[in-house]
Amino acid sequence: MRFLVRFCWPLCLLSTVVPAFRPPFLLRTQTRDPSGRIGSVSSLHGTPVKGEEDEFTVAVLGDLHLDPRYMEDHIEGRQQLQGILCASPSPCVVSLGDLGESKSVDQTEQIFSGTSASFRLASAYLNSYGYPFEVITGNHDLEGMDEFSTDGANLEAFCNILGKPKPYFKREVANKTLLIGLATTAFRDAVYSSHEVYVDDEQLRWFEETLKSCPASDGWRVFVFSHAPPTGSGLRVVQALHVVNGCCWLNHSKSNAGRFIELVKEHRCIKAWFSGHFHLGQDYQDSITFPDGDRRGSCVFAQTGVMGSRSSRDKRRQSRLIRGNRKGFTISTIDHGEPGRRGGGKGTEEATERLDVTVSFEDSSTESVIFAHPPEQMQDTEGWMQVYKPMEDDGCYVDDIYSPENLCNAGQDGAVCWWHMACGRVLGVHNGIVLEYDSTTLAPLGLVVSEDELRGKQLAIVNVTRFDKKETLEETAESLERTQEVRSSSVCEQEQEQAVVLYDEKCNALVVQPNEDGSYWRKLVRNKVIRMREKRRERAAAEFLAGLREEAHRTGLAEPCQFHVKSLRGPK
Repeated sequence: MRFLVRFCWPLCLLSTVVPAFRPPFLLRTQTRDPSGRIGSVSSLHGTPVKGEEDEFTVAVLGDLHLDPRYMEDHIEGRQQLQGILCASPSPCVVSLGDLGESKSVDQTEQIFSGTSASFRLASAYLNSYGYPFEVITGNHDLEGMDEFSTDGANLEAFCNILGKPKPYFKREVANKTLLIGLATTAFRDAVYSSHEVYVDDEQLRWFEETLKSCPASDGWRVFVFSHAPPTGSGLRVVQALHVVNGCCWLNHSKSNAGRFIELVKEHRCIKAWFSGHFHLGQDYQDSITFPDGDRRGSCVFAQTGVMGSRSSRDKRRQSRLIRGNRKGFTISTIDHGEPGRRGGGKGTEEATERLDVTVSFEDSSTESVIFAHPPEQMQDTEGWMQVYKPMEDDGCYVDDIYSPENLCNAGQDGAVCWWHMACGRVLGVHNGIVLEYDSTTLAPLGLVVSEDELRGKQLAIVNVTRFDKKETLEETAESLERTQEVRSSSVCEQEQEQAVVLYDEKCNALVVQPNEDGSYWRKLVRNKVIRMREKRRERAAAEFLAGLREEAHRTGLAEPCQFHVKSLRGPK
């Protein structure tokens, strides 16, 4: 299938002002009701515009992180979206998860997200839109660690309270137009970061079978929703958080992480994929990515922002809107406005709907994409958010990794380069750190060497010579020098063991050891449940010592002293 990408700059007329919500919805709201109710819907709903049989409208909500103490932004955003949906054919709402605030909202230490209370608040909020809604779990939705002992129990409460049979879904919103939502199902059972968005094997098989039943050749159009995007989507990520912690992509640390982008390429019925997770706005050029040859099939990937100002990393409050029919679809940004604009008795501010993408199904072999985002709004004011992604022919690829001058300056400021190891792994230097990239999609996987460890050092890739008992140490050293002078053939490289070495002028060397699975990126973040329990044990020890100190001071048997608590862990 041929995909034409057309850019249209600028289209100021495409930005239309959407009036703030007004009757006939007659929505009554209470922003600080201690019972958790955030409004009710009158039976006098306005009837949505009746369109053609195959027309549909979907409002896509990013990470909600509802906090019962601060509901103003979400109530305003809901009212703005209701004004749009009321005037649109066949409307529905999709929430991308992370429903509750990931901190305590009362005097206890219990995190609000993932609790029954957070699900009740989210259920009331989503139902108050007055339209059918679907919802999937995000990583924080399984964080009810004090209330639920297992992920299964947490998921069951999520489904029961929100009235859904499963934490994932499929919904046919128009003739041969299917919405599919994928949910994360592991938090307590996570091997590494509990915030990795994990789609289990059973759900992945269901996803594959569903796609097989909706072939593009029969005219099917599929829109996919997940909390985190799949690797290979090309969307902007947060290097300092999600890349370093290994929770950027679906199944980030798993061997099947690349399966999702493979399915996108195999099934041309997938037309768009929406994700949240990063709390970034939708004004960056890589907030939306397009089909790129055979890399992304026929799919447009779209990052979805957040509605609440307290959750936004870049002060943007934005949601997505899909409008479609049998001839194609559009993706728009709903800008809820800057935080703090309310006040003075003026009530809800107006929202702006900005057309971002138009996809037209011209015929069975060609789809046209018109990207209609004014470029002046794409300024990257927060450069730290973007992570370098290697590109073929970007001028930064190191072909001869054995040449001393190619990698020796990797520790200097501004160095940017990337290369293939003999085993096929891809490493690179950017922004003062060494990262590993996916060998197929070149998406960032995680941190290999930190900025402090790399600064002022040189980097070398050294072939490993298997030590022969008959060789002397001097002969082995000479052999190592020879292997650096002559680059191995491509056939030998497949079997050649290598060492990544950092060294300084004083001949101090640091060898970067790969993981047991052959990868290099560090699985730095340990399971959150385990870390939480360890902290509680340490706090119990501190309270015990405080009691001893107080008793000793009271009886005069000992002088007051400071105490320190450390943990001793066994091998992994």
